[in-house]
Amino acid sequence: MINKAGLALAVLSALVTSFGAQALEPLRVAADPVPHAQILAYIQKIDPQLNLKVIEIPNGVNSNELLVHGDVDANYFQHLPYLQSQEQALGEKLAVAATVHIEPLGIYSHRHKSFADVPVKGTVAVPNNVTNLSRALYLLQDNGLIKLKPGFNDPAADQATPKDIAENPKQLKILEIESPQIPRSLDDVDLAVINGNYALDAGLVPAKDALGLEKAEHNPYANILVTTPKLEHDPRIAQLAKDLTSPEVAKYITDNFAGSVIPVAGGKP
Repeated sequence: MINKAGLALAVLSALVTSFGAQALEPLRVAADPVPHAQILAYIQKIDPQLNLKVIEIPNGVNSNELLVHGDVDANYFQHLPYLQSQEQALGEKLAVAATVHIEPLGIYSHRHKSFADVPVKGTVAVPNNVTNLSRALYLLQDNGLIKLKPGFNDPAADQATPKDIAENPKQLKILEIESPQIPRSLDDVDLAVINGNYALDAGLVPAKDALGLEKAEHNPYANILVTTPKLEHDPRIAQLAKDLTSPEVAKYITDNFAGSVIPVAGGKP
């Protein structure tokens, strides 16, 4: 018969063994190739004890579905408004582990050097997903190209669609296109509103090439590290969150992306 002390020791030994086994398992993180996977690769260099398995996600694969189905332990590619729309669509609640950086949305053109050159009835390619479509419309408004109806004041809370455009002096035609495909449309449209990661992936430098660029200050679209509620307090997630919001990673982002990716101070959302 095992006495109480022996039983407690056995339970403690089992817990230690379980924790050790978990610690040895790689943390599987789904990420867009640019800049997310690049930032994670840097973390692998500065924190080799954190066993990361970075899974670069091709266009068309939903990283939140992978997370919900247990195919990955975390993902790093999205902002909070997009996550909230995904939680509603998937019927699942996920957890934000860290707020890391901002990729300013930009307006680009291969045809024009300024907004004044854009012709009447010109074409504008915008993302077709709900949150980034709204984000694009606010950016077009900020640059004087359209005006939204009264009541659309908060980009994070008041999501706009083309039906919410009140004034369109150049009668611009809004074309909704899948975000990853928009850089390929630059030769075919007058303006294209492109997410920062897809702009970088296409060889564009948002801070230099964009005719109009989102401001980083008070920007609600910071990119986040997301996991499941079950793994929210996993020590590997905690360590990755600490690394992602560290001064070393902030410096790496600042030094390597020239204002096209901007680190967020403060870490936790």
